[in-house]
Amino acid sequence: MDSLDGPVLALGDLAYPSGTADEFATCYDPSWGRHQSRTWPVPGNHEYETPHAAAYFAYFGAAAGDPGEGWYSFDLGDWHLIALNSNCGEVGGCGIDSPQADWLRTDLAAHAATACTLAYWHHPRWSSGAEHGSDPRTDALWRILSVAGAEVVLTGHDHEYERFVPVDASGAASPEGMVEFVVGTGGRSLYDFAAPLASSAVRDNSTYGVLKLTLHPDAYDWLFLPAIAGGYSDAGSAECRGPQGVPLS
Repeated sequence: MDSLDGPVLALGDLAYPSGTADEFATCYDPSWGRHQSRTWPVPGNHEYETPHAAAYFAYFGAAAGDPGEGWYSFDLGDWHLIALNSNCGEVGGCGIDSPQADWLRTDLAAHAATACTLAYWHHPRWSSGAEHGSDPRTDALWRILSVAGAEVVLTGHDHEYERFVPVDASGAASPEGMVEFVVGTGGRSLYDFAAPLASSAVRDNSTYGVLKLTLHPDAYDWLFLPAIAGGYSDAGSAECRGPQGVPLS
C-alpha cells in the first residue's frame, strides 16, 4: 500500500470484532490508518456491532458520509465512484423504493454523461464463498447500477478474492453486465469456497493482498497484488460500456 498512489477504497469490516473506538485505535490505525487521509470507506456488518457504527463514523469523519446513511459519491478523473451501505436494515432498507435507492437514481441521473462508473459496498451480490455466498439484499441497487451502465462493483465480506465475468441483473454472464470483484483479503482469516458460480472467472483463498485499479478515461486495468511476493495474482483490462440511462422506479 505504501508504494501505491491514489485513493483507498476500504470495503468494510475494518476493525474486528466489533468496530469499537478502541479497535479502530489499536488495530486499524497502526496499520491501514496511515492511509486514512486518502481512504474512502464503506461500513461492514462488524462496524454495526457498535450501535449505529458510531466509532466507524467518528474515525473516518466526513469521508464516511452522513452517519445515518453511509452512502456518498465522488468523481475521480473521468470516473464516477459511488459508495453504498449494504447494511440495509440499519439505513431504511435497500429495496427499489428505499431512501438509498432513491438517492442512487438521483446521483446517477446527475452524472448521466459519465462514461465510466464504479460502485462499492460490503456484502457481495454474487459470491462463491462457502461462508456467506451471494447476498440478495442489494439486488435493487445492483439492478439500478446495471441499467445505468456502471462498469465495476467492489465488495468484501467473504474473506477471499474472486472476480466475475460481466453479469446482468440476474447473475447471468452478459457482455452488457457489470464486473464484480470480491476482495476480502485485507487482514483476517481466509475462507473456503463452495461450488463456483457459473459466472465466476477466477478465485483464490490462499493469499492476502489488495486490488489495484488503474482508471483510464474509457477503460480500466486491474491487478491483484499479493501481500507477500510470489503469492497469487490476477491481472487484466476492460473497456467501459458507457452510460445507458437511469431507471426511474
